[in-house]
Amino acid sequence: MSRALSRVSALLLRSRPGCRWESHASGTPEYVEGLVKKNKVVVFIKGTPAQPMCGFSNAVVQILRMHGVEGYAAYNVLEDQDLRQGVKSFSNWPTIPQVYLNGEFVGGCDILLQMHQNGDLVEELKKLGIRSALLDAESSQEEEKK
Repeated sequence: MSRALSRVSALLLRSRPGCRWESHASGTPEYVEGLVKKNKVVVFIKGTPAQPMCGFSNAVVQILRMHGVEGYAAYNVLEDQDLRQGVKSFSNWPTIPQVYLNGEFVGGCDILLQMHQNGDLVEELKKLGIRSALLDAESSQEEEKK
């Protein structure tokens, strides 16, 4: 639909009694906040979990996969430049990917990697009711040693 037609539709909806028109611009802080609060784990990446389009996004996806995190919300910022800029403004963090746990901004790839390496990610996932698959892998290795 052309922009002119969109504006006309919006004006018509606003002028009709009982109709409410709201803008859902993907770059607004309200929109981004709604996205990060929808799921326990939310990532804004370049590409998709099945096909990350940059190394940092791929690293985030791989870390989550190692921990067995499934069903998280992933948003491809390459599809929506307003969202890409809106996320950066919302978090006051200049780069993508961005990771949110329970609605709170965690950081980017470097922070998630650090949390993975020092064990903090296991603890943070536990707070969300997510058991890290790495715990099960450690248990299996200990059983094999016996």
